[in-house]
Amino acid sequence: MQKDAVKLFDSELKVMNILWSEGDVTAKHVADTLTKELGWNKNTTYTLIKRCIKKGAIERTEPNFVCHALIPKEKVQEAETDELIQKVYDGSVDKLFAALLGRKELSADQIQRLRQIIDGVK
Repeated sequence: MQKDAVKLFDSELKVMNILWSEGDVTAKHVADTLTKELGWNKNTTYTLIKRCIKKGAIERTEPNFVCHALIPKEKVQEAETDELIQKVYDGSVDKLFAALLGRKELSADQIQRLRQIIDGVK
């Protein structure tokens, strides 16, 4: 994982996903959404929001405790992917790629998109 990357745990990612998909919303909205979707207690959600603020992933503004994501989803995905490659695939991207391709049959469209991605990396 990159040195400056913020490490977010699965529960914190649930909070961040709401901000990434809905934009700036109140902490109450986040809590209500996670209570409805996951049955979480509001205090749990507020604790996670405060933890994300402390980590520099969320900014709080007033009035109404509005939450704003400070880090883009793509940055977190990149850091998590890097960590996965290092931890599980010994730093080998080709091992990860082979594992992904070996999991299921790919459609012709998916194969074409993968070729385009690979061609773009060359």
